[in-house]
Amino acid sequence: QVQLVESGGGLVQAGGSLRLSCAASGRTFSNNGMGWFRQAPGKEREFVAAITWSGGSTSYADSVKGRFTISRDNSENTVYLQMNSLKYEDTAVYYCAADRWLRSTVVSSTPARYDYWGQGTQVTVSS
Repeated sequence: QVQLVESGGGLVQAGGSLRLSCAASGRTFSNNGMGWFRQAPGKEREFVAAITWSGGSTSYADSVKGRFTISRDNSENTVYLQMNSLKYEDTAVYYCAADRWLRSTVVSSTPARYDYWGQGTQVTVSS
């Protein structure tokens, strides 16, 4: 069974940091780009960050640029999202997802490009 499992969410004060992890099991995702998305209550799911299969290219939403960093460890089949200087508006459920295109050198911010999704991890930032 193919699974993506997010962890690392929690409650943090504004200005604090969290590191999210997305561990894959059931198959390797070392040839897939990976993305992080988030969804706040009453809002649509939005793109946060993405990384190519090799880790050579990344992309960020403007709202998190300079504060969040996406990385991956293909030997561990895991993707990370380091979140610093957290703001109240970062509060959401965070999801990781695997790009359906293999070995693409271009990351995508479009949810429809992603095949597998995790169940999400809650991040709550108190003001």
